[in-house]
Amino acid sequence: MQETRYADGTYLENNPTWHEEDSVQKVMWIERFLRKNRITPRTIAEVGCGAGGILAGMQQHFPQARLYGYEISPQAYAIAQAKANDSLQIHYQDILQVDHEPFDLLMAIDVFEHVPDYLDFITRLRDRAQYKLFHVPLDLSVRMLLQPRIFTDIRADLGHLHYFNKTTTLDTLTYCGYEIVDHAYTYWSLDYPSLSLKSRLAKIPRRLFARVAPDLAMSVLGGGSMLVLTR
Repeated sequence: MQETRYADGTYLENNPTWHEEDSVQKVMWIERFLRKNRITPRTIAEVGCGAGGILAGMQQHFPQARLYGYEISPQAYAIAQAKANDSLQIHYQDILQVDHEPFDLLMAIDVFEHVPDYLDFITRLRDRAQYKLFHVPLDLSVRMLLQPRIFTDIRADLGHLHYFNKTTTLDTLTYCGYEIVDHAYTYWSLDYPSLSLKSRLAKIPRRLFARVAPDLAMSVLGGGSMLVLTR
């Protein structure tokens, strides 16, 4: 999964916080989703752990767990390493090269859309844990397809090489041999803070649409991602 932009500082230049400001909201989504499925892991690994904010947040919710982060970017590793402690280890290593007994939970949060050979990557992750939790941006929507330039910007700025919707995400994981346990939308467009009055007002009809017809709302408007819990 090594790509030059993640090793040479290009990605850090485009994303100087490595999206750490999003970690609190993502941890809230993940914790709620795991509780819903009655999963209390004792060992948690994250592939592509970035700045380590998600693992640090998970440690607060699962204080009895041992946590392991794996990161292949030296810049992200340096940021994440500051969060390491007795129960949270950060490794500058490709998880696929690690010899470790299966974890209770393996998280890949906004990861496989960055990987050139994502099918091979997902397939090789399968035996690394009892449960695998994916968070996948749903870039494919009618609104996005009407503004195709956005896909170029997403690739240049965020490094997304592949674009997904609900159907292609679930089909991809099934094709790679996973059993789908549960899935749920997450809405950055609704849950992240809005600075302007216009943005706050725009959330009202979007929230209503998402509540009444969630699949249609995501297919038309986008503005979210999907958590998928698998075995």
